[in-house]
Amino acid sequence: MNIKELRPESSPEAAFGARLRRSREERGWTQEELASQTGYSSQHISAVETGRKPPTRRFSRGLDAVFGLEGTSDGFESAERELKNGSLLEGFPEYVGHEGRAAEIRLFEVGVIPGPLQTREYAAAVEASHVKRGTITPEQAAERVEFLIERQAALVRPLPPLVIAVLDESCIRRSVGGPRVMDEQLGRLIDFAEQPNTSLQIAPFAMGERRPFNRLVNLLTLTDRSVVAYVESQTQGYLDRETPSVLPLVRAYHQLQTEAPSQAESVAMINQVRKGTS
Repeated sequence: MNIKELRPESSPEAAFGARLRRSREERGWTQEELASQTGYSSQHISAVETGRKPPTRRFSRGLDAVFGLEGTSDGFESAERELKNGSLLEGFPEYVGHEGRAAEIRLFEVGVIPGPLQTREYAAAVEASHVKRGTITPEQAAERVEFLIERQAALVRPLPPLVIAVLDESCIRRSVGGPRVMDEQLGRLIDFAEQPNTSLQIAPFAMGERRPFNRLVNLLTLTDRSVVAYVESQTQGYLDRETPSVLPLVRAYHQLQTEAPSQAESVAMINQVRKGTS
């Protein structure tokens, strides 16, 4: 039997299908066996797995019931909801699935606080700006915020992941949502830095050309110690598992951490900026 090779990075539908196939195969189920448990045909399962048919809300809820993911941020229903909204870039749905199970998460961002560190109010202000520009509806904005909160909840576990964040200074200087929202957001960063499983550094403008990244870069160390990378442009996201291209990003991230001020110095910088938002 010929099994079609999947390219999860090619589209959100393909990422959904690749995850479905991986989840099924991890349990040793055939498409027929999964079909009998969900009430769908094996042809339907095959079409979703290969990206030829988009998943429906009902189908995704059925998958969550079968795989024991009901009510979780890592469920198929959450992935389907974001897919339908068109609010996720290519590669991101699969990235979020990995993030919810990663042993170590390394984040770098320019201009905006990374999602795992955002307050609800900050996230809502970011999405409200998209509504104002007409790129999404108010309903989609609300769902994006709820998805983010669920994504954050997936990182709260009995054995939480190590979360390392290096933020460009623009992240804390750029006002989002007004003084009160920014004050609370900066306070959230300080609280984050105080956790036993976290590390926070600010890459100041003075680093200049020594800053190795100009866009978002996320690196995940999975439980099998493999590393995957997720990067974004303005219109496209890309999840990379290939060692030859991931290792240079890991090396550059270590260099970034070496060049950036310490956590104590970074928290002092945040407190200084925070005084100006009060």
